[in-house]
Amino acid sequence: MKKREKRKNKIDQLVEKIKQDKIAFAVYAILRLIVIVILVRSIFLREWESVFMCALTLTLLLLPPFIEKKFNLELPTGLEITAFVFVFCAEILGELGAYYVKIPFWDTALHTTSGFIFAAFGFCLLDLLNRNKRVNLTPITLALVAFCFSMTVGVVWEFFEFSADMFINTDMQKDTIVRGLYTVLLDPTLENEVVAIENIVKTTLETADGQSIVINGYIDIGIADTMKDLFVNFIGAVVFCIFGYIYITKRGKRASRIVAGFVPKVVSNDEKEALGEDNDE
Repeated sequence: MKKREKRKNKIDQLVEKIKQDKIAFAVYAILRLIVIVILVRSIFLREWESVFMCALTLTLLLLPPFIEKKFNLELPTGLEITAFVFVFCAEILGELGAYYVKIPFWDTALHTTSGFIFAAFGFCLLDLLNRNKRVNLTPITLALVAFCFSMTVGVVWEFFEFSADMFINTDMQKDTIVRGLYTVLLDPTLENEVVAIENIVKTTLETADGQSIVINGYIDIGIADTMKDLFVNFIGAVVFCIFGYIYITKRGKRASRIVAGFVPKVVSNDEKEALGEDNDE
């Protein structure tokens, strides 16, 4: 009987959640259905890399609901939908659809969005600690720490991309064609003087087996992509931290209500008990 009651309560809570946030649930259900269809198709075609990406996507789509339940948070509809669409765009469209290659700004847009999202989660967790009196951070310090949290996640991700490229021969750090090269490596005097090689029109690559490839310029191996990703992550984090600072300092005012649409909220014990009582009734 207890198991039935617990199961019924969970179902009631899910129904209540759907009623409260129909748009986010609809987006979640549609994206999940699309991924499942692609997963089944990939299994039949024995495209195991695609199967892995679909399984990873389905797992990542569970993160927002898991975070809500684990940390007693309520994600605003806008932020929740942004997280769902971000995962789908990164893993399904970006990797399987090759949008990272087909659309030049795709990677940049996603890294900007990730900076915004992770700053939001970091900010909210710190705000939770503040309200529980576990820490006592001023609004500017709270925003600064949330910014650092977002940037740290961005740096760790770049570590992951670099490691994948180095050890399993992927190309997550996309290469860039550049027209100039400035290096001390070619200094014949070994006096740390910068040698400038400008207006590069082509580079010829030759392999040991005699294969020759000509490139219109010079290939920058990953560093330009990494710095661009970190820079746009910085922009996304700064934008949210400004929002978060306004939310804390103007709490309850009109400006705060506008920003509140992007800031996760803490669900109090009273609200949880009220919801449990409603379900029992």
